[in-house]
Amino acid sequence: LILLLPACSTVQLGYNSADALLRWRGDQYFDFQGEQSDLYAEKVGRFMRWHRANALPEYVKLAEDATRRIERGLSRDDLVWGYDTAKEKVKTALGAAAGEVAGLLDQLGPAQFENLERRLARDNRDFAKEQLEGTPDERRKKRVKRTVERLEDWVGDLGGAQIERVRLYSARAPLIAELRDQERRQLQRALLEMLKAREARARLADFAIYWERNRTPEFDRANRSHLEEVFSMLLDLDRTLTPAQREKAAHRMRALATDFAVLAREPR
Repeated sequence: LILLLPACSTVQLGYNSADALLRWRGDQYFDFQGEQSDLYAEKVGRFMRWHRANALPEYVKLAEDATRRIERGLSRDDLVWGYDTAKEKVKTALGAAAGEVAGLLDQLGPAQFENLERRLARDNRDFAKEQLEGTPDERRKKRVKRTVERLEDWVGDLGGAQIERVRLYSARAPLIAELRDQERRQLQRALLEMLKAREARARLADFAIYWERNRTPEFDRANRSHLEEVFSMLLDLDRTLTPAQREKAAHRMRALATDFAVLAREPR
């Protein structure tokens, strides 16, 4: 999510507010009360200190390496590297966060489970409204719009031929929102079962890191096909970037590296 933010100052502001956001979101889902709320705030603080000391320096290296790859022109190996590396960083952070909060989640009571179920149901309705409504053609057009906006955040205005390449990606890539929705709901059910059995301390970190382990073969195939279409689109677009577009993307990535380095040095 940080990589989609529009300005470097926003990254620093957002990161420095992350502990407050995590506390707020945690209370939304789990409705922590009294000592639980204090303990959760303490655990969030510990996680953010770990993340600043351990994750941010790795993000600096990742952004610096990505900058060099953007400047020289991307290959498929670069895209695979970026995807796999970023995914591994996410899993590491999820495992660390789960390790912090697992014991607290084993203390939840019936009213908190009801609150969590209501919140997940609301999330599912929001997901359906955003991702599942409309005909396939309408959803593909929405996907084109989202993709163009994200790309233009990085490289500036796209030319007509570049936008056509985005449309080709959306026409060819499978629509996977239904399968993603099914997986989300399955993971939610598994999480609730774990919490109600008070097994978070024993299982939550593994659950968070290996959330794809029980993915259906159908979703796995569709997701791989979608990813290949994304890679193909990005490679074709990279070949058509103007010098100004490439420099804008490289500048954005260099600025992220600088932001991450500044944040990593800040005492908290």
